[in-house]
Parts: sequence; C-alpha cells; structure tokens
Amino acid sequence: MSTAKGADAAARFREAVEKRALSSIEELFTPDIRLYSPVKFQPFEGRESVMGLFGVLLRLFEDFRYVGSYEGAARTSSDGSEAESAVLLFRTTVSGKEIHGIDLLHFDEDGRIKEFTVMVRPQSAVRALGEAVYAGLVADGLAPPLAAER
Repeated sequence: MSTAKGADAAARFREAVEKRALSSIEELFTPDIRLYSPVKFQPFEGRESVMGLFGVLLRLFEDFRYVGSYEGAARTSSDGSEAESAVLLFRTTVSGKEIHGIDLLHFDEDGRIKEFTVMVRPQSAVRALGEAVYAGLVADGLAPPLAAER
C-alpha cells in the first residue's frame, strides 16, 4: 500500500471524528476491525461492536480535538509483517478530567482501518473514561449492568 493511501485514510478518519460523522467513520473500518481500548482488557471486535463504542465516545467527549499526527509502518502480527500506520494525537475532556491520548491506526492494503489502539493518560483520566464508557455502553444496551445494579 502506498504511503499516500494510509495518510489519506488517516486524514479522512480525523475529519469524520471531528465532525462526529458516524457513517463516515464506519466506512473506514474493515468488517473485522479490532479496537484495543485502555478501559477494557479484551478488544472490541467487529464493525458493529466498534461502532457502538464510537457512538458512546462521541457523546462523552467534550472539546475533542486532534493536535498532531505521524505516519509510517509498524509490525502488526507475530509473523513480523508490516502495515501502514498512523498515530493521531488528541486532547479531550470526560467527566471533568482532561485526557491526553493517541489513536494508533493500522491499515489494510485497501487503506481501511483494520486495527485501532487507543492510549490515554493520566491514570485518573483512564478511570473516569472507563466509568463513563461503561455507563454509556450499558445505557445503549451494549453491555450488561454490574450485578449490584440489577
């Protein structure tokens, strides 16, 4: 895949997120996308699951903005194969906590996002984000409530 294809996909993703355009975001994901979140050990797998998460995130984020980007290639599997990648740096606020984070995007040969890793800091923001995301997933029927809440 050419570097221009991945850079174009990263730019389209960035624009779609900033516009909160869920349908445009969905078009950029492979059907079997995996999203590794800082708030859940197991990845979100598949377009439907990831889009459910994005619906929650776009409601939660206050003053979300991308503040930088990097493109390149990264090893993405145990066989050492490389895929075109991009890193998007962002800032946002959730539940009064300022979050600094990155979105690490790995693209398939067609320029669609096949793997997505989110990293955020500081620790207090990770906790606030996790609690808010979980509450949003429960509210949308995408996660079961905790046993104590039943």
